[in-house]
Amino acid sequence: MPSVLPLGDPAPADGVLPPQVLTGVEHRKFGLYVHIPFCAVRCGYCDFNTYTATELGGGASQDAYASTAISELDFAVKALESSSVPARPLSTVFFGGGTPTLLPAEDLARILRSAVGTWGLESGAEVTTEANPDSVTPESLKLLADAGFTRVSFGMQSAVPHVLKVLDRTHTPSRVPLVVQWARDAGLAVSLDLIYGTPGESMEDWRVSLETALSYEPDHISAYALIVEDGTKLAAQIRRGEVPGIDDDDHAAKYELADELISAAGMAWYEVSNWARSPEQACRHNLAYWRGDDWWGVGPGAHSHIGGVRWWNVKHPTAYASRLGAGSSPAAGRETLDPDTREVERIMLEARLGTGLAVDALDGVGRHAMAGLIADGLVDPIQAFKGRLVLTLKGRLLADAVVRRILPD
Repeated sequence: MPSVLPLGDPAPADGVLPPQVLTGVEHRKFGLYVHIPFCAVRCGYCDFNTYTATELGGGASQDAYASTAISELDFAVKALESSSVPARPLSTVFFGGGTPTLLPAEDLARILRSAVGTWGLESGAEVTTEANPDSVTPESLKLLADAGFTRVSFGMQSAVPHVLKVLDRTHTPSRVPLVVQWARDAGLAVSLDLIYGTPGESMEDWRVSLETALSYEPDHISAYALIVEDGTKLAAQIRRGEVPGIDDDDHAAKYELADELISAAGMAWYEVSNWARSPEQACRHNLAYWRGDDWWGVGPGAHSHIGGVRWWNVKHPTAYASRLGAGSSPAAGRETLDPDTREVERIMLEARLGTGLAVDALDGVGRHAMAGLIADGLVDPIQAFKGRLVLTLKGRLLADAVVRRILPD
């Protein structure tokens, strides 16, 4: 979750939503995102809305945070009821950050219990927490599993010490197989996050990271290209010439290697940067984002979406806690998406999925572009014949360009 908030319209203090959100609500899933804004160390590449625990106090402190988050859950119930949005059980819950597992496991469990007590949980619902390898123990993972968590996503990033050092990661490579086994012993599904293209990372370094991650037989892998955001420590280091810059050709070669090795290990891509052991192991919470379902985002800077209305909370944890303490919405702003904007966003997101985009969802411009996309090797011709736009490996490398060619005028 990037730290810079978008511009938007003022959000009402009572959080009441316009009537348009009720259209089709019975056909949309409802999920919950909980942002935990704490990190032990701020990584040099990170542009997320995070803080070290010692930076904050009052209702924004690490000790008080679970109670503050629960107060937003209470606010959410009232706002949705006042908006006549019917109560729906949670289909997915995702704790992200930051480092959620810097909070005591009991605090995470307490937030989850409050959410489930409020809305209920669908049978077989996915409940995920992100974690750093050095922020969990066998006991904490067992407590999370007992509380109802089903999945943990570890920020492995790399298996190579000098790459981890550039990224300012605090764990050692030897820690990862331990936490994976602890999670499995607790009955949790395991996802590993990797980053490629770090300054100074060779192709052999990246191969080592991939092969090491695959040797742990995770249920899911995410592999993201490093993006250097303005204002980060890493951006300043590159600007000063202390570390080399980012090379797009290097990124492309590393993505190709990732797909080759991950696919050979029996995992299939289902979104440009994500692979799963089976369709059931795909991250359903992220799929809900990509397919335009409803979710409420708890926490400073968290984003929410209900029926084409999107809003985002104030960024700073102290301001967030203060607003909730006063019984007011923590939202900093919101926007109401018109049908054309929603359709454009749907095309942009579904085109990146392994299931593809229905060709009949495209206008004349998009359908006309299909022949050129097939000729350029960007779209699978067999799937196109079946009425689906599914990206090839080359198409995934150029996904943004593909999307631009199929968007309506």
